[in-house]
Parts: sequence; C-alpha cells; structure tokens
Amino acid sequence: MSIITLTTDFGLGSPYVAAMKGVILSVNPAAVVVDLSHDIPPQNIRQAALVLEEVTPYYPAGTIHVVVVDPGVGTERALIYARFGGQHYLAPDNGVLSRLARQQQPEEVRRLENRQLWRHPVSNTFHGRDILAPVAGHLSLGIGPAELGPPAQLSVLLDWPQARILPDRIVGVVEEIDSFGNLITNIRAEALAGRPTDRRAVVVCGIYETYGIYSAYAQQPEDSLVALISSSGRLELALVGSNAARRLGITVGTPVTVAWE
Repeated sequence: MSIITLTTDFGLGSPYVAAMKGVILSVNPAAVVVDLSHDIPPQNIRQAALVLEEVTPYYPAGTIHVVVVDPGVGTERALIYARFGGQHYLAPDNGVLSRLARQQQPEEVRRLENRQLWRHPVSNTFHGRDILAPVAGHLSLGIGPAELGPPAQLSVLLDWPQARILPDRIVGVVEEIDSFGNLITNIRAEALAGRPTDRRAVVVCGIYETYGIYSAYAQQPEDSLVALISSSGRLELALVGSNAARRLGITVGTPVTVAWE
C-alpha cells in the first residue's frame, strides 16, 4: 500500500496539511500522498462523509484515506482504522465514516492504540499530524491492521434523511452544495426511473421551481434554474452560469419536491 489520501477542513495551502505530509514521508519517503480535499467547511463532519462516499471508491484497492475533520480532537473520542471494500480509512470515530457504513458494513475496525506507531510528543490539538499521519505511513509500509490496536466498532453513525417516494411526488432535501454552488439533493436517479422527465416534471426547491429534468446545464438559458442528474447519481439543481446557493439563498436541508402534473 503506497497511496495515501488526505481529507481535511484545514483549507488549501494550510501549513497543517504540509506538516502531515512531512510526517508521512518521514515514515515512508516512497509514499504517494494525494490531496483528496482540504475544502471541507470547518468541523463539517457531514460534508466530509459525503465526500468520502463519493470520491474514495475511485481509488485503487489498498489506498489509505486519512480524514481529519475532528471537532472532538483532544477529547475521549476514539481514533479508528476501518476497511471498506478493500479501501483503508484512518479517522476519528465521529460519524465521518457513516455514509460508507450505510452502503456496507466495514470488513474490519480497530481502535488506534499502539503508541509505538505515533509521533511523540502528541499534541492535544493535532492528532492528524501526531497519530493519523504516522500510522498511515506505517500502514503504507505493510504492517497489518492488527498491529494498530484492538478490534472495535463504529460507535457514531449519523442519521441521513431518506427521500420519500409517493405515487405522485418524491420529497427530499438539499443534501450538499458543491464548489459551484449547485444544489445536490438526496433524491437518487433510481427513484426517478420510469417517470416523465419532460416539462410534466415540476421540481420545487424552497420557494423556487423549474420544469423538466435535463441532461446538461447548457440545455437551459443563462441564469435559469435547471434540474438534472448529478455525476453522483442524485437530482441536482443549478443556476446556469451562476451560483445557485448564493444567488437564491438556498442552504443544506432546504426541502425539494419533484411532482408530476
């Protein structure tokens, strides 16, 4: 295992990211360290969980994913290793892996307790540098998960609202806002299968509505609200050529309904 990804809420260009990379490369100079995302909003565990679910399955089996979105750093919350589908995750046990766990049960979970694999001294405010990064380096050198600590379970699993599928409508919410300000909902493409996607489909988000579900942004005029299926397979609303979230004042949790006339 030599690929290690980093997902944090530190922000692009943060020296904290550079410090973690330095620790990893000090343990394994041959490791390939990839920035998965450092744009997670501060302490936003749910956004990090969505990013992990959407992105990490594209990496080769055996990739190590280090996650540092950790509002509880320095408390009694556990740091864990978990394996899902041949992918390895090192993260706080705070719900950040709960989207992955919703898709499948982890094949193995261990609590990180082997202090011989840590950097010393350990800062109470930077476990990403002093625990997760060196452990990732050692894993990439081939040590077994059993050496990390005792078996454990994911103790924090966040609740994720499911879209309600009714005979004449589907009711969901905005689940995520991407870097373009597009509104990604929890209504999956499968729920729309077999239903009209032309102008008989009315999509309502908060106080705004649009007609039809399209396959590309450019199929609607500039500055118009368009509904389409996102690359993650969920219903998305976008303001063509603009930032829908900012312009319309839409936030995560805003209700979304698809109905048919």
